[in-house]
Amino acid sequence: MTTIKIITDSSCDLPKMIVDEIGIAIVPLSVHFGEECMPPDMELADFYARMKKESVLPKTSSPAPQLFLAEYQKAQVDQDILVISLSSALSSTYHHAVMAKEMLLEEGYAGRIEVIDSKTTSLGLGVLVYKAAKLAEANVPFEQIVEVIGQAVKISGTYFFLDTLENVIKGGRLDRVRGAVASVLNIKLLMKASEEGAVEVIEKIRGTQQALKRLISKVGETHHDFDKDVIAIAHSNCEDRAREVLNQLLEKYPFRKVLFANMGTVIGTYAGEGGVLIAY
Repeated sequence: MTTIKIITDSSCDLPKMIVDEIGIAIVPLSVHFGEECMPPDMELADFYARMKKESVLPKTSSPAPQLFLAEYQKAQVDQDILVISLSSALSSTYHHAVMAKEMLLEEGYAGRIEVIDSKTTSLGLGVLVYKAAKLAEANVPFEQIVEVIGQAVKISGTYFFLDTLENVIKGGRLDRVRGAVASVLNIKLLMKASEEGAVEVIEKIRGTQQALKRLISKVGETHHDFDKDVIAIAHSNCEDRAREVLNQLLEKYPFRKVLFANMGTVIGTYAGEGGVLIAY
């Protein structure tokens, strides 16, 4: 056990095998179809199939501060706590984690606790959590890890390709008439996590292959130390497409480590089926 307890939330989309390997704790967001709360271990293929049938998108809810507090209280006496959360521009999760920190300190917690706003989501968040866990495993001091992750938030990139506009239409982020026209014209959206942590459209591209080609090229626009860096690919129930993107990426950019996952129900709600995310 390391001397640092690392906590994140379920929007990070890290596969269970990785979660177990790096020894982190995950506080879950909840996803509801109407009054029905989806189980955390719901089969993702079933989730996407149901979402297609529903006329209204499922609702996502941030963890209550008490859920974070309960996880904080599991820390050992000699452990400090580092929390890395979903972007505060997308969810109240970060603010609830901070509220729980204040509650913990009021109880007399004597260790150090930091809550970091990742300003991203899905495996964009997952990459930061993975990096923090590896630093803790290497016995890097707590203050240094906090500083490194703070800097990593500033230079990390998260890009999204959306195959369908149905979910952004249902969610009210795109006018239905404009969305219908874009769909007929086979327009695909390329999006990114902004510096403030919001998700913004950066390009509208005609055709899936052209959009994916552009998605891959965005990675090359930033300098990387490939022998040191981690690349992450998340997909919304389209593994074959995502693996083809990954193969093309690695042909151009030989990253040291790859994280690969199906998007969970939280981010999948907004991405819709067929989406691909790249984070580094």
